[in-house]
Amino acid sequence: MEIYTELRRQTPKVTGSLLKMREETFKDGAVPGKYKVLAALVTVIVTKCDPCITAYTKMAIESGVTLEELIEFLNVAITEGGCPGEEWAMKAYKVYLDLRAGVEAAGEACCR
Repeated sequence: MEIYTELRRQTPKVTGSLLKMREETFKDGAVPGKYKVLAALVTVIVTKCDPCITAYTKMAIESGVTLEELIEFLNVAITEGGCPGEEWAMKAYKVYLDLRAGVEAAGEACCR
């Protein structure tokens, strides 16, 4: 049995809640959803979460984020994260380019 499935069985009221929060949070509202996804991407770049970088970059593409929009938000991450922010922003940029080229991002899955 996959470990996540087992944990979700043991903690049904908690595990999986992030997915529900994401579905609600990233809907279009006063702020379009794609900009909320980009804000989340900045956060996970600065906090250095590899699986989240992949997940939010993929969500950004699915939300219609352009390369120009992505670059502006990567600049925010670099500004706020300094040198480490630049390194992690490059990871997000590579994921973006790979996904756009049809190459599925490698690595573990993000929180479900």
